[in-house]
Amino acid sequence: MKKQIDIPMKKAAEPHQHETFVHKLEQCDPGIVWLDTSNHIVALNNVALEILGPAAEQSLGVSSDKLLGIDVLQMHPDKSRNKLRLLLQSDDAVGCPVKSPPPVTMLISIPDRVLVIRVSKMVGAKGVSGMCMIFYDLTDLTTSPPEGVGSEAMTTPRRLFKIPIYRRDRIVLIDLKDVVHFHAEGHYTTVVTTDDNYLSNLSLSDLASRLDSNIYFRVHRSHIVSLQYAVELVREDESVSLMMADSGNTLIPVSRSRVSQIRELLGIT
Repeated sequence: MKKQIDIPMKKAAEPHQHETFVHKLEQCDPGIVWLDTSNHIVALNNVALEILGPAAEQSLGVSSDKLLGIDVLQMHPDKSRNKLRLLLQSDDAVGCPVKSPPPVTMLISIPDRVLVIRVSKMVGAKGVSGMCMIFYDLTDLTTSPPEGVGSEAMTTPRRLFKIPIYRRDRIVLIDLKDVVHFHAEGHYTTVVTTDDNYLSNLSLSDLASRLDSNIYFRVHRSHIVSLQYAVELVREDESVSLMMADSGNTLIPVSRSRVSQIRELLGIT
């Protein structure tokens, strides 16, 4: 038997004040890295050095002046490494040296970055000679300043206020306040707003560590919901679900271990 429980709606978060995305992106200098056919760094510009240098020091214990010759995959944490490997191994650019695979949005935890990366295979007289990786640092456009001080600020993930999406050859930033829920799709995540769905390259685990736990709650290993968009707590037999205020009034399963916690967060006695 299905039972409906009314849920008190929570006040939406205040919008983050920011300049237009296009204006800020125009001011971003790209990081450029040249890789050989084995993904080892052959050359890089100053922007890439400033971003990849700290990553090399923290993950490999290698100073920034020793980056040449390093496997670029080794400078990324395991959860990001598989995504980057798939991008570098893409066959989309084979046969056309000016065609690039679609950019992939990645969350780099060491250092704390949000990057949009584009990779293109470079073809010379003897065939493929390596890869050119171009990336833009969107950290300041999508996250709030670090919380805490000193080493605490360095280790605490910066909280997201926008979700970067690549759609129809454009970078789109989705306001977090418009997101109803997130659904895991392997290493990727479906971002559901009140009127649309988007595919993000950020994993659900990446997102969970960067969201306000007072608003966004992981009700299931595959789902995070925005509590301000929850409209019904539905019981049917032994299962419990949350009905969300998206266009399809989606029912999101709640794990048994989290039912009492979700009731407490929603003020249901």
